[in-house]
Amino acid sequence: MNKKQVERWSPFLLLVAIIVIWEVICSGFQVSEFIFPSPSRIWEQTVEFKEVILGHAWRTFWVTMAGFAIAIVVGVLLGFLIGSSRIAYAAVYPLMTAFNALPKAAFVPILVVWFGIGAGPAILTAFLISFFPIMVNIATGLATLEPELEDVLRVLGARRWDVLVKVGLPRSMPYFYGSLKVAITLAFVGTTVSEMTAANEGIGYLLISAGSSMQMGLAFSGLLVVGIMAMVMYELFSFIEKHTTGWAHRGSQG
Repeated sequence: MNKKQVERWSPFLLLVAIIVIWEVICSGFQVSEFIFPSPSRIWEQTVEFKEVILGHAWRTFWVTMAGFAIAIVVGVLLGFLIGSSRIAYAAVYPLMTAFNALPKAAFVPILVVWFGIGAGPAILTAFLISFFPIMVNIATGLATLEPELEDVLRVLGARRWDVLVKVGLPRSMPYFYGSLKVAITLAFVGTTVSEMTAANEGIGYLLISAGSSMQMGLAFSGLLVVGIMAMVMYELFSFIEKHTTGWAHRGSQG
């Protein structure tokens, strides 16, 4: 295998190694499935409850996508505002940083009071936890535009708006896709956390139900499904990034 093939298959090989070691430890030390289920037990319960898991997974997926879509719109707009104005950057960025430091799980009880039990709190939690990386990366891409380049464009007759839209935004695309890959994983975390306390559907609700009935294999199945959904979306954004901003990575490809 050449270097590229090793890089391509290394995640799968590592995953197989972890599963094998995990199974050997659980079998060799006879670990109780109520404490730490083996991969084989998790697979058994995944197959046994596949319809239930798929129903909850679909709920978690569309709720996450709804919150994530709002996060993209708000994050891009705020990022464009902050990155295009030094005054806005100085005024808004510290406040957004302080807001991002707040634990988003603490907002769930407030959102329940405002919107009740259901999809509303989960969508908003996914939004609140995922918009900040998008905003920061868009703002960074615009704010770090080289002054020399901007001066040259101004001399050539370009207005501030032209510089931002025709140069700043394309230059921010690698930052944007990088932020999407981070934000989508956070969105799934936000949805799951909210569903654990403010929903009667979704993977978060499934985790609480499985834990209370001591079905640890089912609980791990729920975690596995969330991880797979996040990984699929991450790879989707990586694919889009590779085929739309390849120019930004030419120097690092070998």
